[in-house]
Amino acid sequence: MSNRLVTFAEPVYMKVKMKYLLLPIFCGLLMLNMTAQTLSQKTAAKDGCVPEFGRSLFHDQLDDVQNRLLASDGKNDSQFAPSSNEEINFLLTQTATLRIDNLQCFIEKDSTLKGQEKVKYLKGVKYLLDFFLTNVRNRKVSPLRLPDIVAGYERCYLLDKEGKSIEPVVSEYPYETAYSIANADNATFEKNPGQKTAKQAVILKYCVLHPSRTLVTLFQNPGMPFADSMVRQVAKKFPKQLYDYAQSNNPLGFVIRNINDDDFIRTVVKMARSKSGMQYFPFLDNIVRGKMSLEEIDAAKDDSLQYYRLLVKTQIDYVQRAQDKDTAFEFESLTQRLIQKAKESFVNVINGLHNEEANIRFASVQPLTAEELYYLAVSSDGSIYTSSFVKGVYPLMMKKVNNRGDSLLMAVHFDKYRKLIKMCAGYNTLGHFLSTFPVADGEDRAETLMRAFVKNLEKSNGPEDAVDVADSYASIAETLKPLADEMLLNVENNYQRNETVNNKNGMAVYRILKYLFLSADSTRKVDLTKELGIPPVYEVPYKSMQNDSGRVYVQVFFYGDKDGQGVFNGFVKQFSNANWKVDAGNPQWITVNSAKGKPVTIFANRALPEETGEDEKAQEALCEYIEKNKFYPAVTIHRGHSYYADATINQMFPSSKIVFLGSCGGYHLIHRVLETAPDAHIIASKQIGATAVNRPFIDVLADKLRNGKDIYWMEFWETLDNIVNVPEFADYIPPYKNLGALYIKAYKIAMGEEVEEPKGF
Repeated sequence: MSNRLVTFAEPVYMKVKMKYLLLPIFCGLLMLNMTAQTLSQKTAAKDGCVPEFGRSLFHDQLDDVQNRLLASDGKNDSQFAPSSNEEINFLLTQTATLRIDNLQCFIEKDSTLKGQEKVKYLKGVKYLLDFFLTNVRNRKVSPLRLPDIVAGYERCYLLDKEGKSIEPVVSEYPYETAYSIANADNATFEKNPGQKTAKQAVILKYCVLHPSRTLVTLFQNPGMPFADSMVRQVAKKFPKQLYDYAQSNNPLGFVIRNINDDDFIRTVVKMARSKSGMQYFPFLDNIVRGKMSLEEIDAAKDDSLQYYRLLVKTQIDYVQRAQDKDTAFEFESLTQRLIQKAKESFVNVINGLHNEEANIRFASVQPLTAEELYYLAVSSDGSIYTSSFVKGVYPLMMKKVNNRGDSLLMAVHFDKYRKLIKMCAGYNTLGHFLSTFPVADGEDRAETLMRAFVKNLEKSNGPEDAVDVADSYASIAETLKPLADEMLLNVENNYQRNETVNNKNGMAVYRILKYLFLSADSTRKVDLTKELGIPPVYEVPYKSMQNDSGRVYVQVFFYGDKDGQGVFNGFVKQFSNANWKVDAGNPQWITVNSAKGKPVTIFANRALPEETGEDEKAQEALCEYIEKNKFYPAVTIHRGHSYYADATINQMFPSSKIVFLGSCGGYHLIHRVLETAPDAHIIASKQIGATAVNRPFIDVLADKLRNGKDIYWMEFWETLDNIVNVPEFADYIPPYKNLGALYIKAYKIAMGEEVEEPKGF
């Protein structure tokens, strides 16, 4: 452990400044001196305290753990100095040495104790310090708590030998101290009349400190006398947890179901015990308020159209309430259910009918209102096909709102409007959408909307809104250049606004956006590595993809639907030439090795039938083989429909430097890719993956790897452009234009350290 103040997840004082940190330490030592002064008065120095021969082993063991305690700060000396404050370190060292020595000696000389009782308490001190060291290492307890912990043990020992309860002492201390005393060793206070209630007090302290963990803690510790009251305290804060535990046949479930005088808990219990509980749950707030009945939901829940309509109606209601500072219970559950139903009941249907005539393909969405179509669109970013949006959802939505985009956004209270703008930009309908905004009273409402689009991103909950702004810019710069220029100006103005109030987060957000916007113009030659600290975005060096032996590994994921089986067969033929050698000996995957040039190995699972789950088993077996042999891939390629992309991302390796999705991207997919492989260069399509693009991409990439070439994306894309002659190629986004992915990388870096004031903005 380094010689600095260590921060931990649980200390109640961890956010307090140093001058306040000193207070509990001094108070702890004062209490130690007051409660155990008899020890220091009645004991001689340790050198004059010679234990009986039969107990010398236990003293030696205690001395050993003291030495380990002194060395736990990273320095093998006579000091315990985990803090950067010398006064604190002095007090901690005194506790770790003199205080424990005195306690050790006092126990040995205590004439009121029998030999085995002395052994019990000596072992108790050893276990206490062992437990302390373990929890400091696991960051469950702060090292600064040592004085309190030793003082508390002394007090408990003095009470225990007189047969008095230790519970008042344990209850008096904060959680970390109480936890350390009560749980260090069950045997020490095994027969104490207050041991059980002392441990219950510790559990209660934990629940109070960590409300989100209350129900799981009560589940793990059944029979707590305060379970009923704690359930009542956290019920409205964590309704989904309450719902889940109300279903269970365990003591906590019984406690929850036996609360009959709380309408909120009774309502959740009623839902939990119903077979249709999850259908009701998104509407919890309106049900509790009496604005909606279970019968009303029953009338709609078995009809996809009516249930989706009820979800949209409630979403709009909850959004308006949230804007009035009245956030509904489980608003997020409602939104997630809405997204799920939009995809399941409508988006997947119209995507799947992409080869059918429009009257057949879009029949399911014809009854939807403009607002319902709006939520269909913003719920399906990353999964809706370009043609589904451009030829179906978008024109029908605008027709049903009489081509008044401003009226549409007002009807939904501007909920998720940035998502719609981003999608319109990506699908080249933004110009039309903005043209439907009138100029009224000298105000161009479209300009006002686009200013709002870029404004107040520092207030958003997470980076998704800023990612949508970043993602939209590349498309806008290509098709609506004047609007792109305005966006850049608005970003600069917002940076200055945040700089004026010294909002570090806001300054970081807008600084990142500025340089990403500038980088979209390749003639500016913006160095994003220099400006934002992210890895190079225009190239992937060949050396960065080689493993220790100089080989480059590639993993390709195939899926066993009819299309996937055909694509897999084409892939095998693609590499059946003199440059490559295909090994088809394994029943679950093939291995392709370069026959000429640099060593390259491509693993591809077979597209076995999905009906029996054999494709999934093949992928798992291949991943296990790769992991076992440490053949970690530098390139991950997804060859399947967009609804399979999640499965690929779940299995991909962090070693991936290039990730080719070949199907829809979207914030959540890209975010998840970067969570697994932070340095990945991501290539994704806004449309259904096209073999006419995917196959040439793989050909060019494989040839580059086999020849040991660095990947320069602008040159790579130019090569592809000369080979590919299909309109779908325009939907593929190269890594250097994937501004959303670049924003996520830069934002993580900026938030991982204190943001310094940029120079020359």
